[in-house]
Amino acid sequence: MTRIFGHYVALEMLVLWVVEFVLCGAAIYVLLAPPAALGSGWIDIGTANHAALLALTIGLTSIAIGLYRPEICLQTRRLLFNAGIAGLVAFLAVLAVGRLVGIDTDALFGGSPLRALRALLAGILFLFATRLAFSLAMRLNLLARRVLIFGAPQDAARTEAAIRDMRRGCFSVVGIVSPQQTAEDGTPRSGAALLAPASLRRRRVWGVIVTSEARGSVPQEELLSGKLAGIHIFGDVEFREQQLHRIDLDHLEPDWMLFADGLSRGRLERLVRRVFDVSTSLALLIGTLPVMLLTAALIRLDSPGPVLYRQERVGLHGRRFTLLKFRSMRQDAELRGPIWAAQRDPRVTRVGAFIRRCRIDELPQLFNVLRGEMAFVGPRPERPHFVDQLAEVVPFYRDRARVKPGITGWAQVNYPYGASIEDARQKLSYDLYYVKRRSLFLDILILFATVRVILFQEGAR
Repeated sequence: MTRIFGHYVALEMLVLWVVEFVLCGAAIYVLLAPPAALGSGWIDIGTANHAALLALTIGLTSIAIGLYRPEICLQTRRLLFNAGIAGLVAFLAVLAVGRLVGIDTDALFGGSPLRALRALLAGILFLFATRLAFSLAMRLNLLARRVLIFGAPQDAARTEAAIRDMRRGCFSVVGIVSPQQTAEDGTPRSGAALLAPASLRRRRVWGVIVTSEARGSVPQEELLSGKLAGIHIFGDVEFREQQLHRIDLDHLEPDWMLFADGLSRGRLERLVRRVFDVSTSLALLIGTLPVMLLTAALIRLDSPGPVLYRQERVGLHGRRFTLLKFRSMRQDAELRGPIWAAQRDPRVTRVGAFIRRCRIDELPQLFNVLRGEMAFVGPRPERPHFVDQLAEVVPFYRDRARVKPGITGWAQVNYPYGASIEDARQKLSYDLYYVKRRSLFLDILILFATVRVILFQEGAR
């Protein structure tokens, strides 16, 4: 993993992005460059800048569609579908950016529908083929980093499962060394000998993961020598946090927020966030005004009741505010009190089902952002009734309110819609990861991922 502004990014995906950026940039440059520049061997700086801008547009589009997630490379059908969508969106984005900055896109697409179609199909094939090759390499463990776990087998099971389920093809567990194989006085026995630098290098071990339960019996000299020799040493909680991008609630210390970098942001970053929230909300309100007016009319025609649904939610530091949404349920949906929403909820109206899938029901929350009650990115605000209920059974649940709630968030783009206490616990693990590692870079990643969630209706209910 590579750490960028406090967030860990899969090195394999970062390398893939760079390789595709270079290849796309080179191909676009060849198509755009004047013949004199290609024949002489010198580089035309203006054309190179245009090529880089269009290659960056393609790369950012692929990020938004979700093509730089390791798991997508192992799902061939889904990969083909996503590559097709990404190619189409990238094609339109390149046209838009080209027109905006004055790039002659006819040189890319030939100025004819047939040439444009060929370029589109070539782009889709390129995106699919690179990931298919990457998928093959992952399935053959050609890219897998070999790790060894120090701890009892039952304690190592969670890390093994995380690697198997989430990072298959990126890491390979080559063995488990039990603490019982090490003497109480620390003298090396068979287990400690397996952690010696020479043994680790012989087995081509990239890193050693130490379980929390085994920290007190770890052979420090062997592991320290291995670390000095270039072997990576991780605690299992730290490793799972990096790989899964969520907090391990079972091993979270009560004072964890004292060491959370995401809570220590200066005035400049707070100002940048607020300017971004206000400007983006105003732009979206203006851009989506026709959609909002049409939605309001359809809600009126579909079922009796108000267009907007006002609901009390818990915001920053536990302060309550009134959240605005387009009404998507019957007016009598909660006559018996607050109820968890469910998949195919019978209380949802016909128009409500559609606007929920497309997330149109969330658009009025832009007014909450303008009023400063919400941010664009942050943990989703919950209702006071459910906050009180969940705080009794889910430790640290109230800690998610240490940052301003958002329209979209890390839990929303990583976990499907949930309507149970266990779902709330899983989503909390992502929310607290965001609180701990909150940064402008992570916010940008969430915004890009939100495009994928809306486009493919992930987690719609």
